[in-house]
Amino acid sequence: MKPIAQATLLAAFISSPLLAEVELPSVLGSGMVLQQGMQVPIWGKASAGEKVTVTFSGQSHETAASEDGKWIVKLNPLKTNATGQTLAVQALNKIELTDVLVGEVWLGSGQSNMEWSLSASDGGHVDASAADFPQIRLFSPPHVSQPTPQWTCDATWKACNPENASSFSAVLFYMARELNRELSVPVGVINSSWGGSRIEPWTALEGFAMEPSQRDILRAINSGTPGTEEYKNSMLAWLGNVQQWAQHARGEVDAKKPLSPMPQQPGPPAQGYQGVVGLYHAMIHPLVPFALRGVVWYQGESNLGEGMDYYHRKRALIGGWRKVWNQGDFPFYTVQLAPYNYTKQSLEIDRTYDGLPRIWEAQNATLTGIPNTGVVVTNDIGNFNDIHPTNKKEVGRRLALIALAKEYGKKDLVFSGPVYSTIKPEGAKIRVSFTSIGGGLISRDGKPLREFQLAGDDGKFKDAEAVIEGNEILVSAAKVPSPTQVRFAWNQIPEANLMNKEGLPASAFKSH
Repeated sequence: MKPIAQATLLAAFISSPLLAEVELPSVLGSGMVLQQGMQVPIWGKASAGEKVTVTFSGQSHETAASEDGKWIVKLNPLKTNATGQTLAVQALNKIELTDVLVGEVWLGSGQSNMEWSLSASDGGHVDASAADFPQIRLFSPPHVSQPTPQWTCDATWKACNPENASSFSAVLFYMARELNRELSVPVGVINSSWGGSRIEPWTALEGFAMEPSQRDILRAINSGTPGTEEYKNSMLAWLGNVQQWAQHARGEVDAKKPLSPMPQQPGPPAQGYQGVVGLYHAMIHPLVPFALRGVVWYQGESNLGEGMDYYHRKRALIGGWRKVWNQGDFPFYTVQLAPYNYTKQSLEIDRTYDGLPRIWEAQNATLTGIPNTGVVVTNDIGNFNDIHPTNKKEVGRRLALIALAKEYGKKDLVFSGPVYSTIKPEGAKIRVSFTSIGGGLISRDGKPLREFQLAGDDGKFKDAEAVIEGNEILVSAAKVPSPTQVRFAWNQIPEANLMNKEGLPASAFKSH
């Protein structure tokens, strides 16, 4: 070929746009479970304008990648299918995802009690050795924090077998096993959790913006994020301070004095499991908008002491996730923290410490303050000396109970222990009413009810006697002749024994 022709060909090659192969995020992979009964987004990347065709289960959908290379299609609602199928994505190249099932998908997140492995749980080694469930699939994003949203993560769907189940979240394994047994459909569970993490790094920016009490966090994040108005204002203010410092520093040089420190430049938001927004960016955003039935959340130890402020952080978390998923008010179930002696450094157990019951109060507040939520109470299956109670099987079962009753139409299924409703003063006594009493109120061990206290208008609580009268509790205390307030299990290690006949415990509460 002549030199001129070679140059022309090379120039044409260089000037033509490079065509990228179609890509999918890792959560869309072989062995996955797709959510039945709702539209299922399938999304990815390709060259701008490139035609993309997605075929699955008799459906075929076409779209074209936008200018930024992103594309998305939505499969029509799918029927459950326990036989593996192939999902194909055709563009310049072809991707085939095999062994794809259709059933129920749940996302679990939080800190170490959600992350706690099956093998480290009570009976976990036995259950792991028998964990051969072809219809259950597992997905676990790795521990990563990022200052900006990521579109994928380094994870793959895995079969539920003894090897994979052993290190997987025990809570999610037991919940998935129960749902699979009761519903006879495939179940996919995603464990995106990190031990020791606070709630803030899991929260999307959209959530901070929605909750007024959390907008200071949003402003702080934006102040370190280039391109935002807050960042511009922050940098301009810093540059002004630098100019003032420089003028002052010249005088110090002339006076032969040491220079004063230069104003520190504002930095990006703190990262890691104790920072803000980073875990959402790296461990949740890569899952959006994967269709799912709902979310289970087991976290709060790292936010202990925040009381009802934690409730507002939960509102930001839940509201933000629901907004970015654009899937409506999907179910969001919370596991209450278990009793634990958080002041164990003291020589004696401090029963007056209320940091834990105030978190319980905040967790319970979601039931009335946020739609489509549920709470699992664990004050009967904890370990006062271990922040990681190992009876995860019952936690998973109770989560499945809520889902079966509220999402899957299992009628007359009792899924909650007694929930405080109202009080009625009756002279020297107070009558307490509950909802979710199931077959009736009982004492778990047959002994007198424990952990009830009364107070008058002075707010000084004294231990009280409590007796069951039908579906109510009558509480009295000789030291409180004119009670106006009642509380139950209001300390960090309550030995409460009130439950319903279905064996589900009553949660801590205070009437005022």
